[in-house]
Amino acid sequence: MKISALKLFHFPGSRSARVRWALHETYGEDYELVTMKLLQGEQYASAFLAVNPNHAVPVLEITWEDGSVQNMLESTAMVEWLADAFPDKGLAPEPALSPRRADYLQMLQFAGSWMDAMLWQLRMHRDLLPESESDKRSVDRALDKFASEVEPQLLSRLTATDYICGESFCAADIVVGHNVSWARMYGLCQDPVYKDYLGRLSARPAFQRAFDDMGRK
Repeated sequence: MKISALKLFHFPGSRSARVRWALHETYGEDYELVTMKLLQGEQYASAFLAVNPNHAVPVLEITWEDGSVQNMLESTAMVEWLADAFPDKGLAPEPALSPRRADYLQMLQFAGSWMDAMLWQLRMHRDLLPESESDKRSVDRALDKFASEVEPQLLSRLTATDYICGESFCAADIVVGHNVSWARMYGLCQDPVYKDYLGRLSARPAFQRAFDDMGRK
């Protein structure tokens, strides 16, 4: 079935930027971008809760050619779906019983779950919760686990190859790269290898389009 229209509910620099990046790598410019006012609580309005009861972005609204509408709510799933839906863009190994596909999916999900969970703990307890509810132990634990467990795994790959799954850019780099940039905000991923990696990613036109609204919140 063909896509009739796509709409992305978005907030600058957040996980929805991953999806915006993937859209520009695959689908192009012809989609509707709805920038949410998260700082004003727009995500809790009843109209948006009907779209996403988890009161978060991204939401990717897919209108199919038969008029049916489907909402995707998970950013990593959106990135994976877009990469597979446009195989001519070369962002993912073809679905098959292959070591490359297994490694690609492993790193995509590692970034979207394990890395993301630690970074979200930092975001919650350092930036979002009031001081009376934040937990310094959760912050310290997340910082330590990320530095001692996650970073060595990433560093071993990015020291050996230019991208997370080899010498070619793939959709896993969208999620890993976004999380590396996020981690650097908390003093993590400071090795020059990460700076070089982000330099390669940020040179991509699709990256530049995905983050061209930073500072406009």
